[in-house]
Amino acid sequence: MNINFNNFKLEVFGSSHGKEIGVIINGFPKGVILDNKYIKAMMDRRRPGKNRLTTLRDESDQVIVKSGIKNDITTGKTIKAVIKNTNKRSRDYSKLINTPRPAHADLTAFIKYNGTMDMKGGGPFSGRLTAPMVYAGAIAKKELEKKGIFIVSHLRSIGTKQDLKLNKLEYEKKQQELILSNVLPVINKNLSEILVTYIDDIRNELDSIGSLIETVVYNFPPGLGEHSDSSIESRLSKTLFCIPGIKGISFGDGVSLSTMKGSQSNDDIYFNEKGEIKTKTNHMGGILGGISNGMPISFNIIMKATPSIAKKQNTVNLQTKENVTIEITGRHDPCIGIRAVPVVEALSALVMYDLILEK
Repeated sequence: MNINFNNFKLEVFGSSHGKEIGVIINGFPKGVILDNKYIKAMMDRRRPGKNRLTTLRDESDQVIVKSGIKNDITTGKTIKAVIKNTNKRSRDYSKLINTPRPAHADLTAFIKYNGTMDMKGGGPFSGRLTAPMVYAGAIAKKELEKKGIFIVSHLRSIGTKQDLKLNKLEYEKKQQELILSNVLPVINKNLSEILVTYIDDIRNELDSIGSLIETVVYNFPPGLGEHSDSSIESRLSKTLFCIPGIKGISFGDGVSLSTMKGSQSNDDIYFNEKGEIKTKTNHMGGILGGISNGMPISFNIIMKATPSIAKKQNTVNLQTKENVTIEITGRHDPCIGIRAVPVVEALSALVMYDLILEK
């Protein structure tokens, strides 16, 4: 999988049940100092097997750097980092070779690649490949923080259960601390405890649940981005859709804008006490004409429910040409949005860092 930015490029390689996964980064700036403690903390937020609310597949996700980094400093040459797959159970997928799982890429991959692709664990379409994405994104996210730019994501909702909203006018460190300290990445601690039971009940029903991830980029400078397909919205959308399970993205107040009058949705402009141009509200999410306006950049990501569920489902047998039913076994997240939160932050950081390099 190639993820192309204007100033550097990522190649994410491997598969869920292969020997290893990893990332190759070309064009990344020289002299960037890595904070390995920071990177590990972000990797751990995405790592599977931490608790019963995520997949029980336990991987350490230890990153092995092969090239491009010396003494924890980027050399300007190609960066290659790998992560070993140590806890595979391919037998869970042996009965599914000819029966595509509903809402997975099994069927479309079979059609496009004539049945030649190894789809155990989802193959190259698996969320497992988001681990090396987080590694690369953590490097960029730390560089942004050195410049005072903070990216905060949380679960705005899981099913019908809604969290508090992030402040879309200014950065609140306390909100970020709460998200990182709670059992689940939400602001409201009481909701976190409610969600544990809610997700447990859904898992016991042999089912899964969708979610909404809210993200805000704070202190991003104005005047970056372009119109048309080079807009900030376009660049974020293109990159974030590399995350398996994403089915939609909206910016600012998103769908709610369709119900608002212009007098309600327009953000009044003013000079603050520092002489900076700001807006009194932020319905537009910090972007106008594809260009940052100096307000926090905000967007919401729609994550579908984990398609791997143990309930009986209807599908087809590609070999016998019959309609059949399947029951999926194995280890799966009851809500993929939980571990997707740091992935959204990571890929968003890569986009925003790419834009900063153009300043």
